[in-house]
Amino acid sequence: MHDSKLKIAPRIETIKSDADFENLVRDSYNLQKRIVPTFNEFIRRSDRFNSNEYVFLPIELFKSHRINSEPKQELEFKSSGTTETGRRSTHFVYDRSLYEKLSTKHFEMNYGSLTSQMIIAYLPNYIDNGQSSLVHMVETFAQQTGQGVSPFISNDEEILKRIKEGKQTHRQVILIGVSFALLDWADKVQKDDTPFILMETGGMKGRRKELTREELHAQLKSAFPNADIHSEYGMTELLSQAYSSDGNWFDLPPWAKAVATDVNDPYQILPSGKRGLLAFVDLANIHSCSFIQTRDIGIVNSKGSFTVEGRLDNSDIRGCNLLHV
Repeated sequence: MHDSKLKIAPRIETIKSDADFENLVRDSYNLQKRIVPTFNEFIRRSDRFNSNEYVFLPIELFKSHRINSEPKQELEFKSSGTTETGRRSTHFVYDRSLYEKLSTKHFEMNYGSLTSQMIIAYLPNYIDNGQSSLVHMVETFAQQTGQGVSPFISNDEEILKRIKEGKQTHRQVILIGVSFALLDWADKVQKDDTPFILMETGGMKGRRKELTREELHAQLKSAFPNADIHSEYGMTELLSQAYSSDGNWFDLPPWAKAVATDVNDPYQILPSGKRGLLAFVDLANIHSCSFIQTRDIGIVNSKGSFTVEGRLDNSDIRGCNLLHV
């Protein structure tokens, strides 16, 4: 492994200020643009190799290129493969322990020690597809709770039973589920007053009509009036997650940052409060690429929190064709 990464990786957890973050981002960018072949080629073809401005790698390239600086990896995460092409994005994870450590740290920053939680997951499509980063994250969390049972529910009839069992142990119960499956479950429940945290991860996967997050949360709240409805934002291509407790604004860990870029010119970063395409700096991606341009449309506020309002479909982000996606 490149010696510079040995110096950068331990610093990710120790970020205490904006200056710490910016210094580490600059070091990571200068390193990755040299040693990550796909990132290097993309920046060169964009004629911005010597620019002082950051270039974000289009997320689509994870479907067609190996975005990694190392020939080996400890994990491979794959996307759900529900796009029109059927191709699955692949993220080659060089350092499993770093991913698990950072994911755990950010989760506990938001929800407290995992030793006081019970994690339950209803993720039928993710289980079926295999190699899901979300499934691996849930497994990692459940192991640290010491709950003694698998977090995964195989059918919606088991969910309420498992939640009530968790409440009897005086743990905070967190149910993590993909949106279409949670709605299917909610349709079968007349109304249940059990208090718990219901964390939706988004995604109808073509199974149900697309809803706004506000509509989704309203339907879930109608079925479970005493549940706190939260959201998780994550993807194969980003090793960090963002969480929302209000159904609107997502917060990232100290080692990640969101920006909005112009829809017609993704090289242009917009001021806070302006709607655009979301791009992310994620230092957890130190062994792949920490600078990712997504197709998600949203707003980043002055505090660094972001919304997700939709997705840009059926048109390539300008610059993708530089590498013949």
